Amino acid sequence: MSQLTDAFARKFYYLRLSITDVCNFRCTYCLPDGYRPDGAGQRGFLSLEEIRRVSRAFAELGTEKVRLTGGEPTLRRDFVDIIAAVRENPAIRALAVTTNGYRMARDVARWREAGLTSLNVSVDSLDARQFHAITGQDKFRLVMDGIDAAFACGFSRVKVNTVLMRGVNDSSLNSFLAWIRRRPIQLRFIELMETGEGGELFRQRHVAGTEIRQRLLQQGWLRQPRGLSDGPAQVFSHPDYQGEIGLIMPYEKDFCLSCNRLRVSAVGNLHLCLFGEQGVPLRDLLTDDRQLDALKSRIAGGLAQKKQTHGLHEGNSGMTPNLAFIGG
Repeated sequence: MSQLTDAFARKFYYLRLSITDVCNFRCTYCLPDGYRPDGAGQRGFLSLEEIRRVSRAFAELGTEKVRLTGGEPTLRRDFVDIIAAVRENPAIRALAVTTNGYRMARDVARWREAGLTSLNVSVDSLDARQFHAITGQDKFRLVMDGIDAAFACGFSRVKVNTVLMRGVNDSSLNSFLAWIRRRPIQLRFIELMETGEGGELFRQRHVAGTEIRQRLLQQGWLRQPRGLSDGPAQVFSHPDYQGEIGLIMPYEKDFCLSCNRLRVSAVGNLHLCLFGEQGVPLRDLLTDDRQLDALKSRIAGGLAQKKQTHGLHEGNSGMTPNLAFIGG
């Protein structure tokens, strides 16, 4: 049972833990100019021991699911050790990663062996040239091989994240549906979100997920119930498809009512919302195991500051300059 409850009676079972801000892709909607260090990580990103301590604290507070994010989390040389450290906590039943997929073909079997239970891979186009144009990397084939490798080593399902962009991939629904007809992939269309650095792109490219939902419902797709520690996607299935469709629509009314996740940045700040505040510092309590109770108290106490909803509808992107900042 989660001990993490906010002033609006929402319970938090899910931690998104960023382990680096660094990314080797240059996606147009996130880091179009590539990764640029800003000095925030001058002390370095969380160490393996700090990750072990923070994940233990969250586990003891009732967290059931952890997602490792970035930047690109698999750039960490100790990534396999990080998986194993988080999985030391029996309370954490699900351990996921969100990745751009470029290291999956080589390493995914080792990640699964270390304890990873699920994968989200970013694929914004099924056209290799367009994929290159969006990401700045000619890695489409490598990423597709990585998805195949995930199935080959025993993952029964892979989630694929696709950021919806008008004039880029919003007309490709039929191609995406054909791709998942015979593959157990949950394809998640994510609405483009306005960030501090991405206002102009948002105004040009934003597509409401409701447009996709309407088309799915007309084609016989059915919405599925949501689990306790599931993310924010509305998930749809169809009897003729092995795959599923997920829609993440942060601009829809009441999106925040079902919030069940917290975030810790790669430099050790607790963020109560992706589009929130400066964060609650935790790093001073991650230096040794004797501070575990104080760490748990600070995490639980921080929830008193969590707002009922984000400010995206008012054009307020908070302190988030881009989606690599605290792991999307």
